[in-house]
Amino acid sequence: MRLLTLAAAIGLAFGVNTAQAEPVNLTLSGGNPGGLWSLLGAGIDRAVKQSDPNSVVTYQATGGGFANIGLLGANRTDMGLVHNAEVKIALAGEEPFKAPVNNMRAIGYMYNWAPMHFFLAKSIADEYNIDSLDDLATAKAPVRIGVNRSGNITSNVALFMLEQAGLTKEAVEANGGRIVQAGANDQAELLKDGRIDIVTNGVFVLHSSFRAIDENNEVIVLDIPQNVIDATNARFGTQTYTIPGGSYSNQPNDVETSALGALLVATDQMEEETAYDLTKALIANVDEIKAVHGSMKALTPDLMADQDVLPFHPGAERAYREAGLLK
Repeated sequence: MRLLTLAAAIGLAFGVNTAQAEPVNLTLSGGNPGGLWSLLGAGIDRAVKQSDPNSVVTYQATGGGFANIGLLGANRTDMGLVHNAEVKIALAGEEPFKAPVNNMRAIGYMYNWAPMHFFLAKSIADEYNIDSLDDLATAKAPVRIGVNRSGNITSNVALFMLEQAGLTKEAVEANGGRIVQAGANDQAELLKDGRIDIVTNGVFVLHSSFRAIDENNEVIVLDIPQNVIDATNARFGTQTYTIPGGSYSNQPNDVETSALGALLVATDQMEEETAYDLTKALIANVDEIKAVHGSMKALTPDLMADQDVLPFHPGAERAYREAGLLK
């Protein structure tokens, strides 16, 4: 006992920090059970346990990014997974939010490679000589355009990109077409049945839903004009992404577009040391997150630190600076 007391006294006398990092015990709001975000939750939990077996991140299923921002804004969850575009909408206080949500702080990117795809039936493309989104606007083809249901962020982004190319709802209808709001799986079925001509969505290249569209239909991937990409990135915090040529059957060349990304977000109520310990664990054990799904293999600590949609939580920022990932 006297030795322990003496050691403690020496530590105090010379300013030695004898405190140990506390285990983290946090709740993470994600998305649908069984979806990628639930897998990310499991990977994040495993990552923190690698640094401290007593740490735990408890995943809770929710309606997705917009719902998670609502929980974060009300301080009813410790962390949430959210898309960059959803963050931009929340910061501006736009629908579905009634006021700006300003208490969010970034822990880091989980991915930034969910590019917007615009698949057009090849028969329409050939008949009207359409290769790009702006061709679609000038050709005045009577196209039926599928976009995701209201409340899904890809709906907001797709409609914005269409409008930037001159394809407002009114313009589409004036050409004899229409906007059809339907979920991703429903869009695929509608295209196969000849009830829509265009499928839009923003998920990973060669996602199973995209492969099914490509295999079951004759489609092309529309080029996106640079001005549309630039406007979209400015509006939603998305990033330019290249869909490699040959990804799909009738896509010989690279296609540039805007890509959604997902961030791990906390609030300004999280203790700095908690955010610091959490981020250090994620940096050190990023392989635990990469292992949850083949689509996550590109995740690196550099990518985690490479976001400017939100201010970093001070604890996360400190961890990245110590790791040499922020200057």
